[in-house]
Amino acid sequence: MTTPLVITGATIVTGDTTGSVLADQAVLVDAHGVIEWVGAASQARFIPGARVIDAAGKFVTPGLINAHAHLFADGKPLPAYMTGERTEKLVAEFMHSPLGRVVLTRRTKAAVTTQLNSGVTTIRSLGDARYEVVGVRDAIDAGQFLGPRLLVSGPLLAVSGGHGAPQIALISDNPWDARKNVRINLNKGVTAIKIAATGGVTDARAIGEAGRPQMTQEEMTAICEEAHNAGVLVAAHAQSQAGITAALRAGVDTIEHGAALNQEMVELFHDNPRSLRGWSALIPTLQPALPLVKLDRSLTGVNEIVLANGEAILAEMIAGVRDAVANDVAIGMGTDSALTYVTHYNTWRELDFLVRYADLSPARALYAATQSNARILDLQDVTGSIEVGKSADLVLLQANPLTDGFRAFSDPAMVIVRGEVIDDPQVTRFPELDQMLDTI
Repeated sequence: MTTPLVITGATIVTGDTTGSVLADQAVLVDAHGVIEWVGAASQARFIPGARVIDAAGKFVTPGLINAHAHLFADGKPLPAYMTGERTEKLVAEFMHSPLGRVVLTRRTKAAVTTQLNSGVTTIRSLGDARYEVVGVRDAIDAGQFLGPRLLVSGPLLAVSGGHGAPQIALISDNPWDARKNVRINLNKGVTAIKIAATGGVTDARAIGEAGRPQMTQEEMTAICEEAHNAGVLVAAHAQSQAGITAALRAGVDTIEHGAALNQEMVELFHDNPRSLRGWSALIPTLQPALPLVKLDRSLTGVNEIVLANGEAILAEMIAGVRDAVANDVAIGMGTDSALTYVTHYNTWRELDFLVRYADLSPARALYAATQSNARILDLQDVTGSIEVGKSADLVLLQANPLTDGFRAFSDPAMVIVRGEVIDDPQVTRFPELDQMLDTI
C-alpha cells in the first residue's frame, strides 16, 4: 500500500504520436499506486489522507520504458587492456565466479536505481552474466527497495564464438541445445529471451563481422517455439537484412538495433505468423554506435575494425528507423545501457539522437519510449500512458521535452513509480564523459 496522491495543476504531455499536451490537469492515484482519475484540475475531488503535489508550471509525462538495457556496467569507457581477447576470457571467468556475482548484483542495483532516478520506470534487460538481475527484480517486487519494473532475460543465447560469448551468453550450436538453453533460462525465472542472430560491433574481430549472420533460422525457430510456449517474447540482436529476415521468419518478436528494410521484412514485421502475437517490432539503439563514429579516435581509442563496423551498422540502423516510419512498422526505444558511452542516466540522449539522426519527430520519439514500448512489451494494460487503471509511473519535469528538448529528462523534478514518489531524484554523473557526448 502507498499513500494516495493528488497531482494538481500539471501540464500533461501524453506521449501520443501527435504530441498532445493537456494544460491544468489533475491526476489521482489510489493507495495501490494505480491511477484512479485524470482530468481538469478544477474538477478534481478530494481524497482523504492523500498527499497533494502542486505541479503548477511543471510537465508530467508517462514514465520512460527502456526496452533494451544491460545492467552489468556503468557505461564508462574501458581501458584498452580490458578489451583484448585473452582479457575478455578472464573477465568472463570473474563475472561467473561467486565474487563476480556479488559485484554484478551491486552494480545492477546501482544501475536500476540510476535509471529510475532519471525517469525510467520500466526496464527490459537483454543480456546478463547470469541471473543476478532476476534476484534484483525479485527484491524490488518483495519491497526490499524501490526500483523500476524489470523484464529480465538472463544470459543471451548465442553460438560458439558468437556475439556476447562467453561473457553474457549461453552457447549452443544446434536447435535442440538452443531449445534446452531457453528452458534453462525460463527455469531460472526470466521473463524475456534474447538471442544473437548476427555479429556485433564491439566484439567483432574483422571488418564486416558486425551484422554477419551467426545463428541459423532453424536454431532461432526452436528458441522462439520454446519461449512462446511459455508466453515469453523473444528479442534478437540483428544488424543486417539477412540476419533480420532469418530472425523474423523464425518468429522473433523484437528486432534489436536493425538495418534497412526490404519488402519481405516489412511484411513480416506486420504479419509474422511464428511470432507470439502475430507481429514484430523494431528497437533501434543509436547511443552505442554514435560516439564510436562521431568522436575522434584520439578520444575513443577504438581500432579500425570497430570504427569500420560502427560506421556501417550506424548507417544501416538509421536507414532501418526511417524505413520503419515510412512503412508504419512498430518502433520502440532502447539505449543498450552499460555499453561504452551509454550511461544509465542518459536515456534522454537516445530520444535526442532519434530526432536528430533518424528524423523522428519529438512526439514520435517520446511515443516510442512510452506508449509504443508498452504495447511492444505487452504492458499496454499496465503502464506507458497516463490513464485510469494504469500504474502511476510518472515523471515531473521543469520543461516540456517536446518543445524544449529531451535534456529536460536529465534533471527531473520528481519521479513516481507504482505510486511511490521520489521527491529529489539524484544520480552520479561522469562529467568528462558527458562533455564528450555533448559535442556529438
